[in-house]
Amino acid sequence: MPIYERGNVRIHYEEAGSGFPLLVIPGGGLNSTIAGLATTHPFSALTEFKDRYRCIAADLRNAYAGQSSGPLEIDRPWDSFTDDHVGLMDHLGIRQFMVLGYCIGQPLIWSLIKRAGDRVVAAVLTQPSGHREEMPTQFYDNNMKGWGPEFVKKRPEITMDQVSAFLKKMYLANPDFVFTVTRDFVKNCKTPILVLPDDVPPHPYKVAMEVAMLAPNSQVSLYPWKDTPDKIPLAVRHIRMFLRANEPAVAAQSSERRAAAAD
Repeated sequence: MPIYERGNVRIHYEEAGSGFPLLVIPGGGLNSTIAGLATTHPFSALTEFKDRYRCIAADLRNAYAGQSSGPLEIDRPWDSFTDDHVGLMDHLGIRQFMVLGYCIGQPLIWSLIKRAGDRVVAAVLTQPSGHREEMPTQFYDNNMKGWGPEFVKKRPEITMDQVSAFLKKMYLANPDFVFTVTRDFVKNCKTPILVLPDDVPPHPYKVAMEVAMLAPNSQVSLYPWKDTPDKIPLAVRHIRMFLRANEPAVAAQSSERRAAAAD
C-alpha cells in the first residue's frame, strides 16, 4: 500500500498504467476513496484510462472509509486537500499532469488550478458538485449527518463542534458557485476543461453549465450521459478524445510507440 508522508499527513495512493500522468480524484464528498471508484462511480477512470496514462488516485485525508490521515484544518479545508494533491505529485516527481475529478473533484480541481495552474494541462469535471441556491446548506447538513459522525468514530480526538466549524468554513463561508474560485477566475482560466454535467441535489446542472459557458477552453459532454448504461461508453469515449487531444506532444508520441509495440 503506497503511502506519501509529509509531517503528520499520510496519503494512501494507487497507480495504474503508464504514460502521461492523470490524477484521478474520486467522488463521494468528504468520504472520497480509491475503493469508491469501482463501487459507486459510473466508471473507474483509474482502470479505464490506464492503457494510455499513468493514472494516480488517492484517498482524501479525512475520508473515514479510506487509508489516508491528516489534521482537520478548520481554517483552510480546501487548501489542505490541495496541499495533499500537489504534495503527492511532487513526491512522485511529476511536474505536469492532467486531472479528472468526480463530484467533490470540481471544487478540488479549481483549487488545484488556482494553486498550480501551470502544472495542470487539462481537466475533466465529472458529475461536478456546486452550490445550489434552493438548497444552500445541503453540504453542511448532509455531512453533519453522514460524514461527520463516522469520521469522529474513527478519529475520537476530533469533536463534532470541530467538524461543524470545518464544514461551515468549507461550504458556508463562501456559499456560491464552485466554492473555491470565482466566476471571474473561471472566465480567465485558459486550461482546457471538459464538463460532464449531472443534475442531482449535490451536482447542479446549472452550475456545471455555467462553468462550461464561462471557461474559454471548455467542452461539454452529451447530457444525460449516465441515465442508461449504453450512454456511459460514449461519455468515456469523449473523455478519451479530450485527454488525447491535450496530451503534450512528446507524451503523445511515447503513447503511440507503446501502442505500436503492444500490437
